[in-house]
Amino acid sequence: MKIFGLPIPFTGEKYKALPPSSSVPIGSGGWYPLIREPFAGAWQRNLEINIDTAASFHADFACKTLIARDIAKMRVKLAEKDANDIWSEVTNPAYSPVLRRPNDYQTRNQFWECWVLSKLGRGNTYVLKQRDQRNVVVALHVLDPTRVHPLVADDGAVFYRLDSDSLAGIGDIVVPAREMIHDRFNCLFHPLVGTPPVFASGLVSMMGLNAQKASALLFENASVPGGILTHPDAIDEVQMKRMKEEWEQRFSRGNLGRVAVLGGGLKYEKMAMTNVEGQMVESLKWSAEVVCSVYHVPPYKVGVGALPSYNNVQALNVEYYSQALQSHIEEIEELLDHALGIGWGEGLGTEFDTDTLLRMDSTTQIAAIQVAVGAVVMAPNEGRAKLDLKPVDGGETPYLQEQNWALSDLAKRGAPTRPVTQPAPIPPAAPDDQELDAEQMAKAAEFYWRNPHENLRQVSVSQALN
Repeated sequence: MKIFGLPIPFTGEKYKALPPSSSVPIGSGGWYPLIREPFAGAWQRNLEINIDTAASFHADFACKTLIARDIAKMRVKLAEKDANDIWSEVTNPAYSPVLRRPNDYQTRNQFWECWVLSKLGRGNTYVLKQRDQRNVVVALHVLDPTRVHPLVADDGAVFYRLDSDSLAGIGDIVVPAREMIHDRFNCLFHPLVGTPPVFASGLVSMMGLNAQKASALLFENASVPGGILTHPDAIDEVQMKRMKEEWEQRFSRGNLGRVAVLGGGLKYEKMAMTNVEGQMVESLKWSAEVVCSVYHVPPYKVGVGALPSYNNVQALNVEYYSQALQSHIEEIEELLDHALGIGWGEGLGTEFDTDTLLRMDSTTQIAAIQVAVGAVVMAPNEGRAKLDLKPVDGGETPYLQEQNWALSDLAKRGAPTRPVTQPAPIPPAAPDDQELDAEQMAKAAEFYWRNPHENLRQVSVSQALN
C-alpha cells in the first residue's frame, strides 16, 4: 500500500528493517509537559501552570495571533537569480502550485497562520509532505503537535511517530525525517524539542488570569469588597451562620442597593478596599508587558502601554519586524527550500514578500521613490510599480542630468604642474568671399565647434575647410 508515493506503513523493501529507535525523553530535558510546576509542590497546592489555561491570558493570545497573522499575510515568492546576481520572482510548475495553495482544505493565509500558531503555542510545528508519482511535493499538512513524537535511532537517524490524522489522510505510522518539516522554537533542552514562550511567561499569565478573576468577582459585587455584621450581645455559631446567609441572600448580587433595616443592636461595618485591590489595573498591565517581552512584541502593538511619541510608521514596523518576525520568517524560508528540494546555489529560493508589512505612509513612500529615481537607483517605471501604476513610454531607462561628471573626469581638471604658455597669435586671415554650399558650411561649423580655444576671428573659412 502506498500513500504520498511512499509505502505505508513503510513495510516495503526500502523500509523492511527500520533501525531500532528510542523516543525523546518526556519531562525535564525533553518535551514541555502540558502541566508544569513553577516550584516543587505546586501541583499539590493546585498552583500548576497549564499551557492551554495560560494561553487564554489576553496578552499571550494577542501576541501569538499578531505574529501569526502578520506572517500569514505576506506572500511567499519563488525567486530566481539571473546572470547579474539579481533575484526576481518567477514561476515553476514543480514549486509554484504548492506555494500558492499548500493543501485542499486551507488557503495560503490559513496554512501559514496554523504553522506559526503551532510553533508559538507548543514550540514545535510538524508538517507532513505529500508527494506525487514524480516524487514532487504537491501538498503540505500541518499536524497536531500533541500527536507527533520524534524518534532517534541508534545510528542517529531521526524518525517521527504520527498518530492518525483524517485531514492528512494517514493512520498511526512512523515516517523518516525527510518526509517531515520540523520547525522548532527555543530548543533549550533537546535539539529536536522546541520550548514554547509560555515556558517563561506561564506564571505571569496565570497571575494575570487570577487578577482578572478577582476583578470579575469584585465588580460582580458592585466593587464592594464586603463588610462585618456585629451584635452587642453574645450569639452562638448557629445564629451567626443564619444571619450571614440571610444577609448575603437579601443584599448581595442582584439585591445590591436594597435598604436594610437592622434591629436589636445589629450593626454593619463596610470593609475598606486595600491598595492591592485598588491597583488591579497596574497589576494587569505589568503582567501583559512581561508576556509581550517574552514574545519580543512591542506592547503598543497589542494595546498595552502608550504609543510611541514619534510618528514614523516604517520605523515602527521595521523595529517590530526585526524583533518579533524576522527569525521566524528566515527559519521558514530555509525549511521550505530544503523540503521542496530548492537550492540557492542552483539559483532558486523562496522568500516572503515583506513589502506588505514594511509599507510606508504615502508621503514618505513617494519621497523615497523620488530620491531613488533621481539618484538612478531605479527607473521611473520601477517607481510607478511600487505605487501599482502602469508603466509609461520611455520609463524603462534610468535618467541622469548631463552636468553630472565622473570622479575620474573631475580629477583631470586639477591645477597644471607647469606654466601654461599662450599660443602665438595667428595672423589675420584674408577675407573669404567665396560662397559655400550646405556641406561646406557644416564642415566649417564642425571645425569651429571642435576648436573653441582658437581665435576664430582670425581663421578664415578657407582655412577651416582645409
